Amino acid sequence: MTRRSVTAQYPDVQPDLAPRTRGVIGLFEENCTVCMLCARECPDWCIYIDSHKETVPPAAPGGRERSRNVLDRFAIDFALCMYCGICIEVCPFDALFWSPEFEYAETDIRELTHERDKLREWMWTVPEPPALDPAAEEPKEIAAARKAADKLAAQQAAEAAAEAAAEAAAEAPAGAPERPDRDTKEEGT
Repeated sequence: MTRRSVTAQYPDVQPDLAPRTRGVIGLFEENCTVCMLCARECPDWCIYIDSHKETVPPAAPGGRERSRNVLDRFAIDFALCMYCGICIEVCPFDALFWSPEFEYAETDIRELTHERDKLREWMWTVPEPPALDPAAEEPKEIAAARKAADKLAAQQAAEAAAEAAAEAAAEAPAGAPERPDRDTKEEGT
């Protein structure tokens, strides 16, 4: 009561948002496998997903064809959404993220259903995650990937060394005795 109130000049000056502000939901479409967990777990049923199956040729000769879901439509009706974040929590493939974007008002309530193109645009406004604790232990997935990469690199190095030794043996004349280098002086003479 003793201080004067300060008016935020909103349209001209953007507000300072908290780091974990819940604005809208951004979609990282490449990670979406159309598992439908987000749509099933949504208490408001405000997520609409359509997909079709596509046959993928075998990766190796003699393999079998596989089928995978391809995303046709991913839409969120923000007129129904209560911003609980359950869809983001249950997504096993990290395809949904909170964006601090909050300026998406529409003049018609029917235009609050945003399709995947708009959700993809909001994905680029998602802030970077906080840095990991440097004293923390390395994630198991990264450790396993690094171990596999090191093993593959060692195997390739061994194959390259064996190949170089085989080439050197093939280049040496067959049956020629090896002579010591004449340029070196023998000790004591």
